[in-house]
Amino acid sequence: MELGHLFTGEPQADAPGAIGRARLYDTFSAVVFAGRRRRTFGALVDLSGAQPGDRVLDVGCGPGYLTALAARAVSPGGEAVGIDPSAPMINRARRVRGSANCSFELGKAEALAAPDESFDVVVSSLALHHVPEPGRATAVREMFRVLRPGGRIVLADYHPSHGHFGGRLVGAAMRHNPVERIAPMIRDAGFAAVTDGDLPPFLYYVRAIRPETRVQQ
Repeated sequence: MELGHLFTGEPQADAPGAIGRARLYDTFSAVVFAGRRRRTFGALVDLSGAQPGDRVLDVGCGPGYLTALAARAVSPGGEAVGIDPSAPMINRARRVRGSANCSFELGKAEALAAPDESFDVVVSSLALHHVPEPGRATAVREMFRVLRPGGRIVLADYHPSHGHFGGRLVGAAMRHNPVERIAPMIRDAGFAAVTDGDLPPFLYYVRAIRPETRVQQ
């Protein structure tokens, strides 16, 4: 059995890619990064430019590891909010990583409950491939909507490689993850200053800014 199926548990009709076995996923994540999870996700926070006083939204937060790192980066005065469609993930995140400035809510990337222009930073890691493909562009547009003008986005996902141990285990959705489509989706949503790169051991990221004034398409 591929671990992608093992993590899913009982499928959710409204979020077929949601992960149900939160504790197992959290434990495996720590193992598969081979001691580099803190360095890798800390680098994503650094890339986002999150600083004290900022409000950060983590889309598809899972068990909240990245959210908690972002919350530390924006202290004092800031806060980080993680959203995920999986109730088990949100429950674990609240229990293990919730704090005064780090909170978690049920929600879907394709229909964020946040008001327009309510966050300074949006981050998302290893989540976009869980969104059904027809909804991925919508999810990126939602990230644009909730960012303030001048706000930053960092979106990271698994970089496919048949040579990685994790790639052989987690399933086709990640092994054949079309990360080359992420940057064009971000540009199409209206973001500017789009840059991308690889982040060891197996992440690909795109970083961009919401312009102060949206360019007419």
